[in-house]
Amino acid sequence: MAQGYHAAAMDDIAERAGVSKPVLYQHFPGKLDLYLALLDQHCESLIQAVRNALASTTDNKQRVRATMDAYFAYVEDDGGAFRLVFESDLTNEPAVRERVDRVTNECAEAICEVIAEDTGLSRAESMLLASGLGGLAQVVARAWLNSDRSVPRDQAVQLLTSLAWRGIAGFPLHGSDQNHETPRRSAEGGSQG
Repeated sequence: MAQGYHAAAMDDIAERAGVSKPVLYQHFPGKLDLYLALLDQHCESLIQAVRNALASTTDNKQRVRATMDAYFAYVEDDGGAFRLVFESDLTNEPAVRERVDRVTNECAEAICEVIAEDTGLSRAESMLLASGLGGLAQVVARAWLNSDRSVPRDQAVQLLTSLAWRGIAGFPLHGSDQNHETPRRSAEGGSQG
């Protein structure tokens, strides 16, 4: 299904898998069922990679780097699994959309937990920052891959880490007495600089 859902035929899929078409249909009643099973597997792979990156250290700068690298590793995988998740030609199918949204949300949730715990920001604020970091990682990793990897992966990860770290490092650790540049809420609910 590397060439897309609509272009893939069950005969071709069976041949590439090294099984007969009847065997394939014993396990997957239709092409959509097979696609969803593959999508579930590849979504879980990215979610787990992000969780592992976040758990790999307690040094937040290294957490940012490990998380960025997890996205780069995911898009660089020779199997092209990321295309099923992020470049599907079937995103209007509700079951596919649900899975794509799930991977984005669960990666952001994992990042959000660390941000909220470390900064003391509200869950909503932490989720916005986490969504931004996850989106940044995903989009830049895909752009890097599409640029024929003209910048070596380690260097690309370091560049993105520097960009992300300079932003997120502005939020001090919860309980520290460092000043930061986040907007304070005014009495009217607006923000001040």
